[in-house]
Amino acid sequence: MGKLVRLRIDDREVEVPEGTTILAAAEAAGIEIPRLCHHPELSPAGICRLCLVEVDGRLLTACYHPVEGGMEVRTDTDRLRRLRRLNLELILSDHPLDCLVCERNGSCELQRYAYEYGLETNRFVGPDHERRELPAREDNPFIRYEPDKCILCGRCVRACDEVQGRGVLDFTRRGFATRISTGLDRSLVEVNCELCGQCLAVCPTGALTERARRFRGREWELDRVETVCPFCGCGCRLTLHLKGGRIVRVSGGYKGFRLCVKGRFGTAFVHREDRLKVPLIRDGDGFREATWEEALDLVAGKLLEIRRKYGPDAIAGLSSAKCTNEENYLFQKLMRAAIGTNNVDHCARLCHAPTVAGLVAAFGSGAMTNSIDEIVDADCILVTGSNTTEAHPVIAQEILRAARRGATLIVVDPRRIELAERARYHLRQRPGTDVAWINGFCHVILEEGLWDEAFVRERCENFEEFRAAVERYTPEYVEGITGIPAELLVEAARAFGRADRAMIFYAMGLTQHTSGTDNVLAIANLAMLTGNVGRRSTGVNPLRGQNNVQGACDMAALPNVLPGYQGLSDPGVRAKFEAAWGVDLPERPGLTVVEMFRAALEGRVRAMVIMGENPMVSDPDIAHVAEALERLEFLVVIDIFPNETTRYAHVILPAASFAEKDGTFTNTERRVQRVRAALPPPGEAKPDWEILCGLATRLGYPMSYSGPAEIMEEIASLVPIYGGISYGRLEGEGLQWPCPTPDHPGTPFLHKDRFPRGRGRFHPVEYRPPEEEPDGAYPLVLTTGRVLWHFHSRTMTGRVTGLRELSPEAYVEINPADAARAGIGDGERVRVSSRRGAIVVRAVVTERVPEGTVFIPFHFGEQAANLLTNPALDPRSKIPELKVCAVRIEPVDR
Repeated sequence: MGKLVRLRIDDREVEVPEGTTILAAAEAAGIEIPRLCHHPELSPAGICRLCLVEVDGRLLTACYHPVEGGMEVRTDTDRLRRLRRLNLELILSDHPLDCLVCERNGSCELQRYAYEYGLETNRFVGPDHERRELPAREDNPFIRYEPDKCILCGRCVRACDEVQGRGVLDFTRRGFATRISTGLDRSLVEVNCELCGQCLAVCPTGALTERARRFRGREWELDRVETVCPFCGCGCRLTLHLKGGRIVRVSGGYKGFRLCVKGRFGTAFVHREDRLKVPLIRDGDGFREATWEEALDLVAGKLLEIRRKYGPDAIAGLSSAKCTNEENYLFQKLMRAAIGTNNVDHCARLCHAPTVAGLVAAFGSGAMTNSIDEIVDADCILVTGSNTTEAHPVIAQEILRAARRGATLIVVDPRRIELAERARYHLRQRPGTDVAWINGFCHVILEEGLWDEAFVRERCENFEEFRAAVERYTPEYVEGITGIPAELLVEAARAFGRADRAMIFYAMGLTQHTSGTDNVLAIANLAMLTGNVGRRSTGVNPLRGQNNVQGACDMAALPNVLPGYQGLSDPGVRAKFEAAWGVDLPERPGLTVVEMFRAALEGRVRAMVIMGENPMVSDPDIAHVAEALERLEFLVVIDIFPNETTRYAHVILPAASFAEKDGTFTNTERRVQRVRAALPPPGEAKPDWEILCGLATRLGYPMSYSGPAEIMEEIASLVPIYGGISYGRLEGEGLQWPCPTPDHPGTPFLHKDRFPRGRGRFHPVEYRPPEEEPDGAYPLVLTTGRVLWHFHSRTMTGRVTGLRELSPEAYVEINPADAARAGIGDGERVRVSSRRGAIVVRAVVTERVPEGTVFIPFHFGEQAANLLTNPALDPRSKIPELKVCAVRIEPVDR
């Protein structure tokens, strides 16, 4: 904290840091000053003049003016009240007085101040009074704009620029005609808008509102339930506003108002008519409705029969990163204790299995080391394998905010993603060559003496072996492998090495390779070499793709560990769980996702239980997945909608969505947060945890809990990193693990004084080419990823009309040079083929992808990119190589 300044506000002694505004100082003293243009998360504007205060007879704008020592501030004099009334009258003179039908009635800040200042009449309104009458605009799927209700406070302009970094809104025209609009008054879908709704969230009046909420409930009629977003791993807190058993609107988010388009507008799927509402049992080529008793009896009977005939390892289960911690815990408990197999896995195998394997080997813990709110204070940020603005939008906001404040942003990605356009350095590597460029960074940092010798000496081991391994990765050698110009590699490595606080962010672009674990080990080497571990605003930060993929891993929905990453092969650990669960546990690690389907093809796996996963879209080489599912003797799927995978089920069990159950999610920064039921499940659907308890009991292993809170108590008793977590402690912001005791505050960043394994271990890693490289028959490299508008397999977002309109189908990005060679025009339908299958999609000719590389989003089951991808596995983490395979592209109609 800097120098303190002492002043008096309304006769109260106040002491605040130098540079604090008068408004902030007053708030710190519990004194409220009216304001309309000010927002605590935006820069001060001084537009509305409601925050005027008196200082020694002078009038100052409190939101803008910093405190000075010895100030005597008055916030509520007769003079100030007259001036504020004047300002309010002027604003209201050009404002419609339709509060009775305005969506912000009861929450409008202008309405509140008009009431508080008793504005029964307005001196500036008469029979000949001129007032703007502008038509409302609904030229996008989500946001209604009524410009005649706009008071020109500029909050929306600043939110779009300072928070979202888009800058699509501004003041247009002049004088009385001034209004907020886009360039040339284009619609929001025609400009660089992400429809995040930050503008709507900060608007003080009814000028910006949600289209879907119109006439569906006034503010005081709405119930409110605090919960957590069901989409990506950012873990934004949501407030669901409800009336009549339906979600009317969504608010909340990071810092109280920051959400992405999916979090703010993407929950309508909850009310879709095609929700699964009753258990279904296969009947010929279709399904018939059944009671819960019949369905669960059938499932238990078939699983027991298959276990009796073939043994417990003939059964496999896929848990879900979309379900709660408590449900993932019960799922793996059911598989291990009730069925007797370690054949349990989930989609983390397809995204961050190398993170767990690599970071556990290097540090002793396989999770994001630091926190989201530390990003803004970093000096340098390295992003690789993450299209952060589309996959983790709220984290991208913080990265861009840090860059605007002076942090050096380095992006290593074959595609020219949005972050690359904002970066100081963009390094475009050939897909699958990450070990080479990371080793190249380390080589430069060592050669130029930029490494942290003290940290390496005191905190790490195996350094000399690592140093010898990177010696040959000169910039010129790396350029030959990666295509990154040697000079650019050196400049970026220097920037990273010179930074005092450097953060590394990565996602599936780094992990979904046959060398995925080596890539993560190389990143850990780079962080340790520069001493960027164990301090604020540093660290290795894998971005988890789904809302609870971190928690599903924590709960051991994995084949080789027990909850809390406790060793399956450790007799003491196994004995602890055996005593708690009352059974002998299998010791041999189970099968991973891809191995399960291979085993099904070979007849070794005869039955599967799939909860909240859709492998017919998310897994590689989908044609073989379909064949494997068809060969199963029995498949039960627990889900909220019919999808590509339920088509193969023998029994479908209807589950509750995130809005219909209690529990916890753990986000990408290890933050455990409460999920709360806001609605009853539709029809006869049940929360997954209740379904699992009913099934386990029928399997001869009774599981009975009063609710998710009791399940969390059991988790805390067995999992040291969750030992201090209870529902009573999770109100508000939640807790970050490790949280070992009931009085522990949680851990914002890891490895402060030591690594869990003692010393951090350097691992020499060598570049290995991808399993499949382009050739004459398949001359292009395909890489896959996400788009902003959709989540995972589109089971949820594909049922939200606005999101579907914004992104209705898959496409392939292709470089103009490659398109010219193939005779392909922009927008043309093309066939993309690999050695495993083919799909037809629309071509997008763009320099966003480099020559020789094409990109397809994987969300679309009807145009599934994963029909093409390679199921070759990383030998250590068993992740498939989803990010590199060889393809060819040809026009469909020629």
